[in-house]
Amino acid sequence: MANRVVHFEIQCENPERAVEFYANVFGWEIKKWGQMEYWVVMTGAKDEPGGINGGILRRKGPPPAEGQAVNAYVCTIDVPSYDDYAAKIEANGGRNVVPKMAFAGFAWQGYYKDPDGNLFGLHQIDKNAK
Repeated sequence: MANRVVHFEIQCENPERAVEFYANVFGWEIKKWGQMEYWVVMTGAKDEPGGINGGILRRKGPPPAEGQAVNAYVCTIDVPSYDDYAAKIEANGGRNVVPKMAFAGFAWQGYYKDPDGNLFGLHQIDKNAK
């Protein structure tokens, strides 16, 4: 299939804090790229199927207002244990904004904000979810 999403970007007020958050929570490899304020994010090994890599950069405007409608793509991260990663997110300064819910017979899903207010989903495949 053509036209696949191949790259994501996380815009934030404090890129260094975002780098620390995503590396600590998800174990992503994140490295500054050249002299720019841009950090390359590797979410998995090059030989792993599926998934995308991305970047972190400084936001050029104000942060998202609390309670505003989502006005960007929202990436969802597949994890082996929803509860374990929810705890890691909160221990590293993230917060839950949509509680864990079951997609019956398929998966667990919820939504969080990182320390800069960026929304992302958390997803655990589980055929016993109900």
